[in-house]
Amino acid sequence: MVHSPSSSPSTISHAIISTLIDWVIWFQEYASGNARDEQKQENWMPVTPNRKAKWWYSTFHNVTAMVGAGVLGLPYAIAQLGWVPGVFMILFSWVLTFYTLWQLVEMHELVPGKRFDRYFEMGEHIMGPKKGFWLVMPQQLTVQVASTIVYSVTGGKSLKKFFELLRVSSMGGIRQTYYILFFVVVQIMLSQTPNFHDLKAVSSLAALMSILYSLVAFLMSMVEGVKDHQPRHYGVRSHTTAGIIFDAFNALGTIAFAFAGHSVVSEIQATLPSTEETPSKVPMWRGVVVAYSIVISCYISVAVSGFWAFGSAVDDDVLITLEHPAWLIAISNLMVFVHVLGSFQVFAMPVFDVMERTLVEKLNFTRSKILRIVSRSLYVCVVGIIGMCIPFFGGLLGFFGGIAFTSTSYIIPGVLWLEATKPKRWSFHWLASYVALLAPIGGIRTIVVSATTYKLFS
Repeated sequence: MVHSPSSSPSTISHAIISTLIDWVIWFQEYASGNARDEQKQENWMPVTPNRKAKWWYSTFHNVTAMVGAGVLGLPYAIAQLGWVPGVFMILFSWVLTFYTLWQLVEMHELVPGKRFDRYFEMGEHIMGPKKGFWLVMPQQLTVQVASTIVYSVTGGKSLKKFFELLRVSSMGGIRQTYYILFFVVVQIMLSQTPNFHDLKAVSSLAALMSILYSLVAFLMSMVEGVKDHQPRHYGVRSHTTAGIIFDAFNALGTIAFAFAGHSVVSEIQATLPSTEETPSKVPMWRGVVVAYSIVISCYISVAVSGFWAFGSAVDDDVLITLEHPAWLIAISNLMVFVHVLGSFQVFAMPVFDVMERTLVEKLNFTRSKILRIVSRSLYVCVVGIIGMCIPFFGGLLGFFGGIAFTSTSYIIPGVLWLEATKPKRWSFHWLASYVALLAPIGGIRTIVVSATTYKLFS
């Protein structure tokens, strides 16, 4: 019997090998297709599409994230704590958060060849997918969402104060709610900025405004302090033991809020280039050093001059206490408004990143401009409505500062660092846990007290 060539062992072996080769080629094409899809996805996301930023971009992004509404509340924080404890806590917080910020910058490329472009990705790698995610993500989102709420309130209040000081008759009697609404409308337009890198112009303008209004607050406080010969009370604001304790906790939360930029540090560093010769931590750290030098200059000058000029009578926003010359204070309030427009976007961009990633990867929405317009506009509207309902500036600072700002800036970087690098077991990071535990209490009390005299949407 003669066998056909197709059934010979050599032919069968050749067919099997050819099939295996076809499978390998198909798998390579499939894998490369997935890689291209993943790359397209990353290029579309707000955080990771561009890595061409300069080191000074990180400077003004960090200044915008730090020197915001918090600096205007620092004189009030000293009034709640007293001279020595207040100044000490500001300096201590600056040193501590400077160190924890260095830890985050160092851990951005903890694994050679891999970058943790998002804070929670770093947590997932170091602590595990579930534990790391739940350690970082909820608190990071709380910081970012809370910041956008507070900035909505601050923007509305500052714009209202601007028109009041200029005595614009046509704007008289307009409720703060409508100013916040105007802020929200502007934010809806700004929120269509595609990504973090394209936000550089807005962020740089916001950083400049924060430096300028801090300078005005400092100079005008010094002028008021010199010319006003009225006796001032430099003790703590409260006269009861319970009030002193609650105010102290709220002040610690306010100070924690002032150092809240850590929640966006990884995302800022993600915009910088990285090579084997010059990893991203080199330009990032250069920018951070300059930014933190500006931060402490603004914080100490405004905090000390504001409390020195007005004592315990200073408001929770020092620009509200300052009223003369009216035109200069009005301009300062306009600067605050412009600044928080940019600050809102810096904190919102990582939130947009989470929303869009979830919509596309989990809910199978198609990447499109319509998706971006609708999702971002909806977010801006929601936080704006919340800001209209609870515009208690001082209470918000202390409350949110104690809930999550302390953790993301003081505690989590140390926890991740200890787990990743395994240094000596104990460090000073555990001290910050007391601030995280106690600071919300004073903020809650402030909100409750304010609510007794407040009408909804006033």
